[in-house]
Amino acid sequence: MKRVVIIGSGIGGLTAGNLLAKKGHDVTIFESHSKPGGYTAGFRRNGFYFESGTLGLEASASVFKAMKDIGVSDQIEFVRQKSRWIAEDFDGVPTSYGEFKEMLYSAYPREKQRLDRFFTELDKMIAAMGDMDKPMPYLYSGISFIVSVLSYLPGGIKSAGIMKKYGDMTASDFAGIFFEKDSKLYRMFAGMGYYADMAAYLIAGGLLGIFYDYWTVKNGMQSWADVLADNFQKLGGKLLLASRVDSITTKNSAAVGVVSKGTRYDTDYVIAACDYKQVMLKLLDDQNLLPEKTRKKIGDAPVSEGVFTVYLGLDLSNEELQRQMVVPHVFCLDLNSSGVIDDSGDEQFFEKTSINLYSPSLVNPGLAPQGKSSLMLQTSVPHRWMQNWGSGDRKTYRRLKQKAMETMIEKATKVIPGLKDVIAYKDAATPLTYERFTHNTDGATSSFSWNPKKKFYENAMGVKVETPVKNLLIGSCWAMQIGGIPGAIAGAYQSVNKIN
Repeated sequence: MKRVVIIGSGIGGLTAGNLLAKKGHDVTIFESHSKPGGYTAGFRRNGFYFESGTLGLEASASVFKAMKDIGVSDQIEFVRQKSRWIAEDFDGVPTSYGEFKEMLYSAYPREKQRLDRFFTELDKMIAAMGDMDKPMPYLYSGISFIVSVLSYLPGGIKSAGIMKKYGDMTASDFAGIFFEKDSKLYRMFAGMGYYADMAAYLIAGGLLGIFYDYWTVKNGMQSWADVLADNFQKLGGKLLLASRVDSITTKNSAAVGVVSKGTRYDTDYVIAACDYKQVMLKLLDDQNLLPEKTRKKIGDAPVSEGVFTVYLGLDLSNEELQRQMVVPHVFCLDLNSSGVIDDSGDEQFFEKTSINLYSPSLVNPGLAPQGKSSLMLQTSVPHRWMQNWGSGDRKTYRRLKQKAMETMIEKATKVIPGLKDVIAYKDAATPLTYERFTHNTDGATSSFSWNPKKKFYENAMGVKVETPVKNLLIGSCWAMQIGGIPGAIAGAYQSVNKIN
């Protein structure tokens, strides 16, 4: 039996905690917030439930395997999501990649040749991705790991050529090959996804995920975190909420404990299920364990963008909201203007950006008071927008937040006419809000940058849980370049494998 401390109770920390506790290890999870979940959490205001940040998940085969391994599959109801796509030239709910292509061909008949060339290359990327119904190899160990890796070999051979051709290309680089700069189709594919200039090959993965593997939790993300937290404690694990770790104690170049609220807790291993930068640059009690070159690399590594989220409680029935939204999740695309996400000084950014609409109560009416509904509006935003939302000046911060919120609501009226007149509750979260609650650098919604030209890890699809400090492991999405829920689960499994 090993003593293990886990910092953070997001999906990575809770997965690792459950797997270790099930094996009989002495595990304690420290969580700085008053409830578990991290980004996969939620909250209620005036009876309305909202997701904290994460709206859905992909890589369901890996998620479902993890929940089965832990033993909680029957306690969580995952439901498939459909998405509506709205722009000036199209409005539809494509249920497959083929229907998505048909929608664009119909909307832009004069662009047929360009679309043909674009989709020919994109189809090759998709073909090289292989079977999405299999768990990631990182969720296995020993012979099972080898067998899983071998099953991916055919796709790996196909993808080698694609990666050689497009591996270092961003989405905007890729879109620029086929479409005129600043055309609607260029803006659509250059700006697809949450992240600025994400890798070109992730367009394929993103589209496949949206059409074939996009899920949410019927009772809300918080219910998922609560099930995992309860199960962890039933297995004998200790969950300490409102208990921020102040430092990681080291001895002889190894992690040997943590300090929280002035108390030291000795341990054999520390799993940092949290922000890599915070762990290595702020929590380590001995910064001399990191060579200067390593510290600089970590400090300079760009992270994924944050989001701005508007939370609205509506005096509108779910039936009426569904009549207008059609499905719970809507991409409302503004393809006539370009909100450049790497321009932190553009005060008009929110006037130019596209937004997502999501209604938790359309997934489950019980997530809003009877006769009412809930709505979230979300968009990714430039890093440290407008001098990091006002350089600490609260008056400026409130002004920028209010203006951004009202602009987002105005955009949403294209989908829900009269929206402003039925708002019973409203609030918003900025990247600074997310940074305060999750401690992710700059409110990063995933881990490191999705831009292939700004990689922290050499292998963007690999999982790296070991750190320069012995017995200190990364068991969160920060163990992968692109992170996300799949990355968090992979990091958790690989950390557990190191300890077992």
